[in-house]
Amino acid sequence: MKNIILLLLIFSFQNFYAQEKGALSGKITSEGISIADADIKILGTNFGTSTDSLGHYTIENIPAGNYKIQMAYVGSKTMRKNITIKKDETLTINAELENDKNSLEEVVISGTLKPVSRLESPVPVEVYKPSYFKKNPTANIFEALQNVNGVRPQLNCNICNTGDIHINGLEGPYTLVLIDGMPIVSGLSTVYGLSGIPNSLLERIEIVKGPASSLYGSEAVGGLINIITKSPSNAPRFSIDGFSNSWGEVNIDAGFKGNIGQNSSVLLGVNYFNYSNPIDNNHDNFTDVTLQHRISVFQKWNLGRKSNKLFSLAGRYFYEDRWGGEMQWEKKYRGGDEVYGESIYTKRYELLGAYELPIEEKMLFSFSYTDHDQNSVYGNTPYMAQQRIGFGQLTWDKKISGHDLLFGTAVRYQFYNDNTPATSTADKTWIPSVFAQDEIKFNDKHSILLGARYDYNSDHGSIFTPRFAYKFKATDNDIIRLNAGTGFRVVNLFTEEHAALTGSREVVLAEELKPEKSYNANINYLKKIYTENGTYIGLETAAWYTYFTNSILPDYDTDPNKIIYKNLDGHAVTTGVSTNIDIVFQNGLKFILGATYMDVSKTENDIKTRQILTEKFSGTWAISYRIPKLFLDIDYTGNVYGPMRLPLLGELDPRKEYSPTWSIQNIQFTYNKIKDVEIYMGIKNLLNWTPNKGNPFIIARANDPFDKNVQYGPQGNVLPTPDNPYALTFDPSYVYGPNQGIRSFFGVRYTLK
Repeated sequence: MKNIILLLLIFSFQNFYAQEKGALSGKITSEGISIADADIKILGTNFGTSTDSLGHYTIENIPAGNYKIQMAYVGSKTMRKNITIKKDETLTINAELENDKNSLEEVVISGTLKPVSRLESPVPVEVYKPSYFKKNPTANIFEALQNVNGVRPQLNCNICNTGDIHINGLEGPYTLVLIDGMPIVSGLSTVYGLSGIPNSLLERIEIVKGPASSLYGSEAVGGLINIITKSPSNAPRFSIDGFSNSWGEVNIDAGFKGNIGQNSSVLLGVNYFNYSNPIDNNHDNFTDVTLQHRISVFQKWNLGRKSNKLFSLAGRYFYEDRWGGEMQWEKKYRGGDEVYGESIYTKRYELLGAYELPIEEKMLFSFSYTDHDQNSVYGNTPYMAQQRIGFGQLTWDKKISGHDLLFGTAVRYQFYNDNTPATSTADKTWIPSVFAQDEIKFNDKHSILLGARYDYNSDHGSIFTPRFAYKFKATDNDIIRLNAGTGFRVVNLFTEEHAALTGSREVVLAEELKPEKSYNANINYLKKIYTENGTYIGLETAAWYTYFTNSILPDYDTDPNKIIYKNLDGHAVTTGVSTNIDIVFQNGLKFILGATYMDVSKTENDIKTRQILTEKFSGTWAISYRIPKLFLDIDYTGNVYGPMRLPLLGELDPRKEYSPTWSIQNIQFTYNKIKDVEIYMGIKNLLNWTPNKGNPFIIARANDPFDKNVQYGPQGNVLPTPDNPYALTFDPSYVYGPNQGIRSFFGVRYTLK
């Protein structure tokens, strides 16, 4: 692996210094305040960058000549200027960007599958930049999403710490995760795919809440998360970000860029994470946090063409070795019944690309392929699984009179196989699709979006999903959006059902499962306020209602020894309201606040039941303050979650049926006086909250993980005994939050523009 990385570095940089000519540098401000993440581009070339936390930027190795530069930032008027670059000289261009109360330059693609201003999109799309996630640095994007309102990373296992992403209370399988618009994270690999994306490559994250199946097909029932990676043309020449904490975790992100000629470039990102310090603070003889050793390598090419049409290729390799279990576990115990451990080896390959056809019409061919191999043991239960997903899509973007049309066709191939009895033969599924949408703009105030998709699933037949969106722009600072649509999900239960593998519950498939379908309506209101003293206030409120038929939910209640799966003989509903508020003062103080209230339930036989592991309310915040004289940024971030119903093992189980209201809070100090360097430190989980507080234990029967001393009745029920007074079996699925306590951290970032 080291040799492969070295060769990639050598190849990426072999042409880098051959064109060293001149340079451009400067500082970007707005109303006297330094702007971070402002975009600077030299139009017509491959050169570009973004400003650091103090508003500085540098672009080097620019061939001498005359150019036009563009400087842009969200909420500011774009500035363009003619410049002349001279050999062996650095041209300094400082810019003061003017607030633009009538536009929002940020461009999104997730809502409509085409680039559009976020303000003009009929579909509400939330956008999060790297600067937001830097307020609470994490080792992966999965953890970083904990500070996004309405989005919750959910741990599903106390031992191996696998998990998924919940949006508005819906479980991970209802969330589609994409990289650069390609659906390459799915089922078996949700947590692994999100854990291995180098943060150094992150351009932004776009989040759409609510069904998006009319554009993206299965899995986009609850919403989607689109991870947009940096374009090689805009990435810094070199960047590295490394931190460690008092628990012994070490994370390093590195990014490298090389220019191949004037129009082509390559970007290489590497992420390395290591945690090898077993800790047992709750004294149950099990690791509190999973031990991990992970490396991910990502390379992205932008290939120049004479027509200036897009041609982009990217690939990623991911490897991880993780384990959790009894403190005395070693590799030699893997798969045996002497010492309990959960050990997972994961290898993953990804390839994705986009090619704009060399014709006059605007047609784009996109593709992706993933190969995921998992070698796992849960105690003495092996789980060997392979998943391969191929995806190809052709879209035609066409404007005719007042109609902004998009036509597309896609095909998806899914291969899945494992060693469980539920998969006697490999599951191979073909899903060809056609879709169309039409955005009709009646005038500056009113527009609608109509869309429909037809999928044919080789296992389930035809599936039709329409959508409708209406946007009313009351003023330049007041926008109302109404969206309605349907979604569907084809279920493969055994992609990674950890409750079936890590505990003693038996998984029961009560019937042949039919695809789930959802019907959704949501309304969104966006308000921008600019005060006379320069304060900016952004308010966004949304309300939603989603109705599910054929819903498939794990039944933990009917029999404590089983997990029963079947199509719900009734319906499920999620409804709620959420609000995001951004406040930016001229004195350097910023507030980003979010709150969500929701009701997630199922109704069967006229009995309404609150769904398991869903909170009634949640909140997030990020409060930042800059002290320019000290070159110091202070960030206070956190979240709070209301009670959730938890999976108990029976009436005698002494653990709480509902979790308490709980909160994770963090503080960070960033010193940025040194050019191109940021030094940061802080404390995570200030309140030292862990789920075991208030409970006699978290993992059931941690003293007997192989159930050797459990006694059963004639009907298979567990009997209470002096050794087992609560009639429990070993089960680590009682988990609703991270089990890692308070810890300090220290890190350094270096960016060479």
